[in-house]
Amino acid sequence: MLWRAYAEDQPGPRWAGLFAEYWPAYRRWWLKDGESARPTYLECHRALKANMPELVPLYDQLCELAGGGDHAARFLSFYNPPPYLAGCSQAIWTGTEPVLVRNYDYNPAAFDSLILNTNWGGRRVMGVSDGLWGLVDGVNDAGLAVSLTFGGRRVVGKGFGVPLILRYILQTCTTAKEAGEVLMRIPTHMSYNVTVLDENRDYLTAMMGPDRKTLLTHNAVATNHQEQVEWISHARFTATVERERYLLQRLTLHRDPQDVFIDAFLKPPLYSTAFSAGFGTLYTAVYRPRLREMEIRWPGTVWPMSMHAFQDSARRVAIPGAA
Repeated sequence: MLWRAYAEDQPGPRWAGLFAEYWPAYRRWWLKDGESARPTYLECHRALKANMPELVPLYDQLCELAGGGDHAARFLSFYNPPPYLAGCSQAIWTGTEPVLVRNYDYNPAAFDSLILNTNWGGRRVMGVSDGLWGLVDGVNDAGLAVSLTFGGRRVVGKGFGVPLILRYILQTCTTAKEAGEVLMRIPTHMSYNVTVLDENRDYLTAMMGPDRKTLLTHNAVATNHQEQVEWISHARFTATVERERYLLQRLTLHRDPQDVFIDAFLKPPLYSTAFSAGFGTLYTAVYRPRLREMEIRWPGTVWPMSMHAFQDSARRVAIPGAA
């Protein structure tokens, strides 16, 4: 898998080039249920304006860079996208340095494998891209880190794809408390657990769903269920309960040093190679929000990045178990 790390302070030709490269595959996915299954441009724009008004000027700018087409603009709104599932594990290390660690478990054929460092609207954000401006995890220059896991429920409703909600948090929030207020009010189209950690070690995990009020918790661990397991076959396949128990034991019984705790994500039961069954672990991310640093890790490889000493780069990595 080829990974790239790019910086472009303001939306410009580099972002436009990336969009042109990824758009054919994204367009096929976005239209897989037919055009009428997706909301109109007017519905998308109204939803963004009502829920994330601060992002509308940036959204309009990106739509222009994407060519100004109707389908592209509706896709970039992330409003009522097609359903998608993932696995993932995430936890906050409880030692002296605030650290958020996560595994991203997904289909390698439907993944950007792209790290973006942007300064859109004067707020620097660095993280792993999804949908060319959404994020599945990231950190901002205020020292706030955020990450997501799938919540393990089948319910689909009206709302936004969670990667844009993470982008919105990092563009507009500076603390975990502020992020919690955002997570309480913005509708999501599927169920997700979003964990946020700020430089003052405040953290929370929000359990979001399209059919019920968001629950804010002080959980340091999130896998692929919420208060209870509701989708039993998915829970068995992903071993979500076993992974949660394993992480809780490491945080409460073992009291691992930081590197030992991070290394646990690169081994079973957290690390998955079940790509033949749908998805496995594509990477382990480590966020140190106080230092404005992140790492992407694979077995035997560490790719460190600093927000303020960032260099464009690329790596080709072999993902164990992935074709």
